Amino acid sequence: MNEGLLKRYSFDVAANDFIMGGKGSSTIKNLLKSMGIEANVIRKIAIISYEAEINIVIHSCGGKLHCDLYEDKIVIVSEDTGPGIENVELALTEGYSTAPESVREFGFGAGMGLPNMKRYSDDFEIESDSKGTLIKVTVLL
Repeated sequence: MNEGLLKRYSFDVAANDFIMGGKGSSTIKNLLKSMGIEANVIRKIAIISYEAEINIVIHSCGGKLHCDLYEDKIVIVSEDTGPGIENVELALTEGYSTAPESVREFGFGAGMGLPNMKRYSDDFEIESDSKGTLIKVTVLL
């Protein structure tokens, strides 16, 4: 399944933790910088991983954010527990959001998370049901 995987970095993400939300994606960005990865790739990965992490914070009961490094690609994997995405196609529509008003007051929930993740990826996969959501986003090096 992870053939050719060089290294995996994993971060726990707590539901509703806006203080720590973004820490994993920031760490990923700094790791990639220290490895000399191209700036345009780092930018894509930073956007994808941040959107994934904040989606876990806002919409789930918690989960994990993974950054898988390969020789030719970087894969961001977001996995969370419940309640899942009711309509994935609709959730991929720019501006569509199910974030509550209390989250929007913090400046989140604009409905750009999944669309941005897909936009900056070379490959985008999503599976969601009532037990949770798994998103796998690939950026080629």
